[in-house]
Amino acid sequence: MAGATTAQRGTPSPDRPGRPPRKGAGSPKPPKSPKSAKPEKPAKRTARGPGEQLRRGPVLASLAAAVLLVAGGSWVLYGSSWLRVEKVTATGTDVLTPEQVLAAAAVPVGAPLVSVDTDEIESRVRGRLPRIDSVDAVRAWPHGIGLKVTERKPVLLIKKDANFVEVDASGVRFDTVPKAPAGVPVLELNAGGSPSARRFDEERLLHEAVLVAGSLPAPVAKQTVQVKVGSYDSIVLELTGGRSVRWGSGEQSDAKGRALTALLKAAPKAGHFDVSVPTAPAAAGS
Repeated sequence: MAGATTAQRGTPSPDRPGRPPRKGAGSPKPPKSPKSAKPEKPAKRTARGPGEQLRRGPVLASLAAAVLLVAGGSWVLYGSSWLRVEKVTATGTDVLTPEQVLAAAAVPVGAPLVSVDTDEIESRVRGRLPRIDSVDAVRAWPHGIGLKVTERKPVLLIKKDANFVEVDASGVRFDTVPKAPAGVPVLELNAGGSPSARRFDEERLLHEAVLVAGSLPAPVAKQTVQVKVGSYDSIVLELTGGRSVRWGSGEQSDAKGRALTALLKAAPKAGHFDVSVPTAPAAAGS
């Protein structure tokens, strides 16, 4: 009896209440819950509603109007007879005539005004007429081209056989004329025996003579008959009435011109003037 009692005590009863089952004792694990699937996005609608179709109508109409406007404008500018060259005018001439300028310009009358190359016209006029210093070709809508020219002005003449070569203030020899224009002095270059002839050639001396002639005030220039150049620093002006002016070099020509103007007023009966040093001008003789 005692042994039986001992065996019953040492054997645990599975049905004994109050004791939880041990881990790993064969009890099944609870199943994992499956991940919830993301809801699918609804497909975009491709069909256009009546509102969108109504908005497209004005846009297409505006595009069509723009195309027609561009096409119509191009036709007016290039294809129609409304904006074509019918008249060409030239102004600003002095020695030249407007007809000479128009002939040199060769503007294509009848061509669409918008297609006329004004730069090419200006280049033609300057190339064919060296007397022209500048020219401005402008469109005069709806049918015209206007040419405004500025002629070169001679400040010195170079005697060449029986003719005279005109030289402007920039030293450009632009024309040869049979008669000397009034009020323009003639160059007399005689520097062959000058010690500075090797250093200052004829072209440099011509430049100095042009510098002097171009700096003369208008009242003095009208009285100047000759510009004599013996060397770089020996330039003499011959004025009307047998008067002469010792000028010196071409340096400080503007100041010398002002000094000579003052001397001519202060000593109108003097026959010789010296402005080689413009700060100390002198007049002598009668």
